[in-house]
Amino acid sequence: MGRAQVSGLDVEALTVHYGRRVAVDGLTLRAAPGEVIGLLGPNGAGKSTALLAIAGAVLPSAGTIKVAGIDLAVDPLGAKRRMGLADQPPSLYDYFTVSEHVAMIAEARGDLDRDGQQRLLADLGLGGVAGRPCRELSFGMRQRVGLAAALVGELAVVLLDETLNGLDPHAARRARAAVAAAAERGAAVVMSTHLLGVAERLCHRIVVMDQGKIVVDLAGAALDELYAGGPGALEELYVKTIADREAS
Repeated sequence: MGRAQVSGLDVEALTVHYGRRVAVDGLTLRAAPGEVIGLLGPNGAGKSTALLAIAGAVLPSAGTIKVAGIDLAVDPLGAKRRMGLADQPPSLYDYFTVSEHVAMIAEARGDLDRDGQQRLLADLGLGGVAGRPCRELSFGMRQRVGLAAALVGELAVVLLDETLNGLDPHAARRARAAVAAAAERGAAVVMSTHLLGVAERLCHRIVVMDQGKIVVDLAGAALDELYAGGPGALEELYVKTIADREAS
């Protein structure tokens, strides 16, 4: 049994500037333990920047971020130990083997359960390549190694940036199961994706961002009502909400 979660993720008024451009504009987002949030939006909406800022990889201009009740600005190492990030493209140590890479990330989080790490690799279909250097892996395998590194250890928050993209059907099924298992253990999961089918299958809540702000936030009965519209209902909501700025 893992230790009890104080809370999941609490982001308040997060703002990130790139020069004069506002990439994330006053984002407030709370994710409960066990909740899986699908973060949707067009390219350039601020999804990746928001995830990187929450993970402590990008310095915000304003706002607060708490992970399991730990303020990232006050105790960055404490917050980061309870949080996993799979960025895009995956940040891997190319000359480490798959096992070494995941073990290093786990150790940084205080997790020395090597058997558990190997089970996670097996669950993601990586057992057969555990001894290979990361630099030799295909794109899909690198995606899965990044996911394994994001899920290893006792986590309060998991952040996934397009991590399930580019996976074959078997690998995608394994990845979805691993993410769902992390949520069942109490992690709050926020995953950005353009794969609406994945969001429909996996996510308890749908959040749509545009121009750095949340424009849709659906969960519970409201989300059930949307899905009652049948296949394509989420896509229809998306295209009605987000303007096609590339249309001629």
